[in-house]
Amino acid sequence: MTEPDFNRDRFADWLSGTVGLRGDFSIEPIRGGGSCEMFALAVEGQRFVIRRAPLAAVADTAHNVVREFQVIEALSGGDVRVPELLACCEDNSVLGAPFYVMRFIDGEVIRRKLPQRYLDDPGTQGCIGEELIDALVELHAFDWRGSALERMAKPERFLERQVNRWMSQLDKYRSRELAGVDTVARWLEDNRPAAGELCVMHGDYKIDNAMFSPDTPPRILSLVDFEMTTVGDPLIDLAWAMIFWPEAGNLIAIAAPGEPGGMDADHCQAPGVLIERYAERTGRSVDGLQWYQAFAAWKLGIVLEGSYAKFLSGESKNPNHEFFGFVVDQLMERAQRFAQTDG
Repeated sequence: MTEPDFNRDRFADWLSGTVGLRGDFSIEPIRGGGSCEMFALAVEGQRFVIRRAPLAAVADTAHNVVREFQVIEALSGGDVRVPELLACCEDNSVLGAPFYVMRFIDGEVIRRKLPQRYLDDPGTQGCIGEELIDALVELHAFDWRGSALERMAKPERFLERQVNRWMSQLDKYRSRELAGVDTVARWLEDNRPAAGELCVMHGDYKIDNAMFSPDTPPRILSLVDFEMTTVGDPLIDLAWAMIFWPEAGNLIAIAAPGEPGGMDADHCQAPGVLIERYAERTGRSVDGLQWYQAFAAWKLGIVLEGSYAKFLSGESKNPNHEFFGFVVDQLMERAQRFAQTDG
């Protein structure tokens, strides 16, 4: 998309009537992200971002931007790093799908490589991991009871539901032998931790779901992408973040040392260092993290297998989805190592 695909006059009426912003404005699509659509909005000397549900999936709860707005609204005003919200619209006639508007954050998203200023100042790169953990600690400390999150979540028997939920997801598109997926599923069920402390879970917590400061030392300005946020087990977030953390041999590592634009190996902590930082700041035991690490790799493999299945069936022409098949196999091997099974 190179131009907005909605009626500008209708949006202008909504903007003035709901938010009170009037006059000439500019609006253009923002590239990046893999779920909801985003647009940059400039009006009255201010900058905003519009986050809209995909037009082809307005009923898909995975892209429920109204719920996401309510999650961020509930988390606002405290220590959790969230965007500043303006308004939400459920009327499809305005932009074609529900959307919300938030204030623009002048920050950096770390994906394949670090911002140049981080590369020029490698001694500060250790702050990336520290900030990732500290922002997670703040999120997990949020008192969700009595908030809107309590009404939106279903925390009862949270861990008990997970394996069946994701095996049911896999059954919808399972089309090949997937070594380890059933063995790990049985191990996860047989070794599931006792129900423990509940907290607000981000649901997709990793480096590229945070907005970092443009300058060094790196600081997280805001967390983003709260589509999957719920109340559940905090160690799932921690294990999920570590599954993407830069380390040798990790195919899905973000900005890995040794890659162009990657982190400096001398300033990139081992996952165990960050896990210990989380434990120290929360007082929460991480002795049973092995189960969560196995679950994270296993679940991500199932998620990516859905895209690979679409490639095999011809539904997807995305070249990345062809590569996902190999990544899924590696994730299942990783899950088996954490689960100490032989497949």
